[in-house]
Amino acid sequence: MSNTQSNEIEVSLLSSEEIRTRIRASQYDAHTSGLAPGKLQCNLAILPEQYALDFLRFCQRNPKPCPVVGVGDTGNPMLPTLGRDIDIRTDVPRYRVFRNGRFVEEVTDISSLWTDKLVTIALGCSFTFENALIRANIPVRHIEMGRNVPMFRTNIALSSAGPFFGNMVVTMRPLREEQIEKAKVISAKYPQAHGAPIGMGDPSSIGISDLSQPDYGDPVEVKPGEVPVYWACGVTPQNVLRAAKLPLCITHAPGHMLITDVPEDAETTIY
Repeated sequence: MSNTQSNEIEVSLLSSEEIRTRIRASQYDAHTSGLAPGKLQCNLAILPEQYALDFLRFCQRNPKPCPVVGVGDTGNPMLPTLGRDIDIRTDVPRYRVFRNGRFVEEVTDISSLWTDKLVTIALGCSFTFENALIRANIPVRHIEMGRNVPMFRTNIALSSAGPFFGNMVVTMRPLREEQIEKAKVISAKYPQAHGAPIGMGDPSSIGISDLSQPDYGDPVEVKPGEVPVYWACGVTPQNVLRAAKLPLCITHAPGHMLITDVPEDAETTIY
């Protein structure tokens, strides 16, 4: 077993607060799939205040890929509604930094980039309902393989708002046909984590050319007798932010989420 695998197994046994402490201390920077079962994980959009209202409008118009679960105060890196002592500058394993629509760097700490003009918007993540699928004895292939979930760009157009527009990104999980209806019912209980699937079957019907070549994350095999099932994905707003060519925006790296203290089955989230 490699040191990385050993570290991931050890972290998987920690609480959400303990994992964030490990991340803040630069002791963990891998993906967060399967960590802190029972706690809501979040995608991130950090952007200048002048664009935040239009972005929130975009999220409201496209709740499947962009379910808002938390909004920080302007200039304040703390997110008290989502957990104790969450510092958004340090508590995510990996961040991506974009300037004028161009990817600049991937870092593990954004303290040097933080200003009093930035706003944090936290969006629900499909990692949340995966724990519920596993509890229901529906296997999740990428977690079994210790990989990040495969993510794909699609041709599904979204409703625009201000400078924000684009197409949906989806995650894919292969399921046996007899598991699909149960998976639909379970994931639908988590609208703050993308809810029920948006489709299944032929990938070309939503503009995906090759399931073995994800745009983000890692490939997983679709075995004989299995059907690819697609859920809306939180990488969607990353692409939208990039297309808007903001002077600065910061997101999580795909698969590297903010782990909150909010129960994943909470009916509502305090923004």
